[in-house]
Amino acid sequence: MALAIFDLDNTLIAGDSDHSWGEFLVAEQRVDAQQFQKTNDQFYADYVAGSLDIFAYLEFSLQPLAEIPLTELRELHAKFMQQVIAPMQLPKAQALLKKHREAGDRLLIITATNRFVVEPICHSLGVTEILASEPEILAGAYTGKVSGTPTFQEGKVTRLKAWLAEQSETLEGSWFYSDSFNDLPLLLDVDNPIAVDPCDRLRETAEDKQWPIISLRDE
Repeated sequence: MALAIFDLDNTLIAGDSDHSWGEFLVAEQRVDAQQFQKTNDQFYADYVAGSLDIFAYLEFSLQPLAEIPLTELRELHAKFMQQVIAPMQLPKAQALLKKHREAGDRLLIITATNRFVVEPICHSLGVTEILASEPEILAGAYTGKVSGTPTFQEGKVTRLKAWLAEQSETLEGSWFYSDSFNDLPLLLDVDNPIAVDPCDRLRETAEDKQWPIISLRDE
């Protein structure tokens, strides 16, 4: 049995759930539309460029969780799953997950997006083991702050190593599927790095290192 690790956004789903959640909040008029949209778009551009300040972004993106009552957040997320995430689902991603399950591999999704946004998405894919950026919760409510190390760039490696130690697991025979150059630190750590519909920078690196490049979107 090997560990099969997957990025989520633009890898197992055809879009970025974090940025899309922000757009959804704008559409639902739960945030200041003009300012929030502009800032959300700028942070996403920074992410694509590899220059994202993850702590500044999480301070921005987690704030609505502290401002919207939890019952309403759950209702909003259910609507988000139906309207936004369902169209992003990829049959080839489901087939890939099934292939690893049938091989007896242990499936883990590791994503920079916060757990509130991604946990229902991961569960919809049949994956229950998740490493994500953790929103701080005090007295049963979100504070708008992040707890611990965000799962971004080197932070994915840091959090994964801690998880491996807790689980008495190793990276022997491991796989990691990702679309993003931001995931290069973890891609370099696994035995089987796979570039999935990669960004230009990751494609260039994958070609140079002769890593497999696959698409989960092509017909």
